[in-house]
Amino acid sequence: MVVNAIVQLTLEENVRLDRDQLEVLYVQLGPAGADKLVSHALEELAVALARVQKNHTAGRVDEVRVGVKSMITISQQIGMTTLARVARDVMDLLDGKDGAAYCASVARLGRIGESSLMAVWDLQDIPG
Repeated sequence: MVVNAIVQLTLEENVRLDRDQLEVLYVQLGPAGADKLVSHALEELAVALARVQKNHTAGRVDEVRVGVKSMITISQQIGMTTLARVARDVMDLLDGKDGAAYCASVARLGRIGESSLMAVWDLQDIPG
């Protein structure tokens, strides 16, 4: 029996947020200051993520490196531990010889980045 079926795999990524890091920001900066910092960080991450994807597609490795470094710093600051880890994976693969692993990691960075942004936006919507 011959089966002609196309299976579409849906990749779903789980993200981890370091709520302790977010609490530290709220204690240090107060609710208004922390909200402002997190909102600004989310905007910067969204822009950096888009630029990394665009530069990756265009083959501009040096620009990818700059964007990924920025993403690591910002994501660590606001407790996006999974995003920071995946971004470090991309950095480790940038100069390597495994192009498939690099491309797969950049694709994963995009998925994790989007999921992380949504997770923090959702947290901001929870009344404190």
